[in-house]
Amino acid sequence: MTGYPISPTVDFELDGVQHGYLKLPYSHDGSAWGSIMTPLTVFKNGDGPTALLTGGNHGDEYEGPIALFGLTTELDINEISGRIIIIPAMNYPAFRAGRRTSPIDSGNLNRSFPGNPKGSVTEKIADYFQRKLLPMADFVIDIHSGGKTLDFLPFCAAHILHDKAQQSKCVELMQAFNAPYSLMLLEVDATGMYDSAAEEMGKVFISTELGGGGSAGAKTIAIARKGIRNALKSAGILAGEQERADSINLDMPDSRCFVSSETTGLLEICAELGDEVEEGQIIARIYDIERTGVDPVLYRCPMDGVFAGRHFPGLISLGDIIAVIAKKC
Repeated sequence: MTGYPISPTVDFELDGVQHGYLKLPYSHDGSAWGSIMTPLTVFKNGDGPTALLTGGNHGDEYEGPIALFGLTTELDINEISGRIIIIPAMNYPAFRAGRRTSPIDSGNLNRSFPGNPKGSVTEKIADYFQRKLLPMADFVIDIHSGGKTLDFLPFCAAHILHDKAQQSKCVELMQAFNAPYSLMLLEVDATGMYDSAAEEMGKVFISTELGGGGSAGAKTIAIARKGIRNALKSAGILAGEQERADSINLDMPDSRCFVSSETTGLLEICAELGDEVEEGQIIARIYDIERTGVDPVLYRCPMDGVFAGRHFPGLISLGDIIAVIAKKC
């Protein structure tokens, strides 16, 4: 494994089920010759495509880790054709700390690609995914939710891509995931993202936002579990019939979909997630928390659509996203 700062304790080419770690040496005050040990599982049964399943890209998002840690004990190797690589918490230091970013270097893994084998801990993790794991994969599924500062409708997402054949495959996998909402996602900032790294390699990539608030609920966990299995079945890796339900198709046509705060204070959200909203409708009020007798600042919906995401919890700062609006297709 020369050239990689991370070494796996499993053999990715070996048939069977292997539970192990990605081992990254890390010397610190508590352990001079210590290592960061990121859990992973590999299922391989003969020839076939490879799916790379990840959660914990941000450490305060829990639907992915819960569904994927569970999947490592639930899958039957005899029902698999090909290979499934499961990494429930890819930014493991952030996951252990319950933080969006790493407590070691403050690294946001989902803004650190392509990484650097000689860089910070987070850059080394990104480098291993970029140079080793992503090239092995045909399908990449990265499970996100809103973490401590956002809350979303439960949706599976794909992106608009220059390669329309690739985009079509991503949309097909998104539809197979069969979340309650299926969204063509416009990113606030795609620079350095895991998504972009996978897509630029030509991989079939989907992600999710499944709730938020720094915890996980029974409904959103069930959506993740069902969706991952559906996607694996659609990819021809897992045997069995897909479990189907209605899914509402959404789009994000332009930057009007994001409503940002130009004030700091106490947030009153004036719509519920999933509500249909109209252009000009008041969707939030922000109150000055340093004095009484001051009218709140009003924020209005920039277009007709569906209220798809919101700031969480109640206090908000200048520059934060207040709301995300999407359009029904």
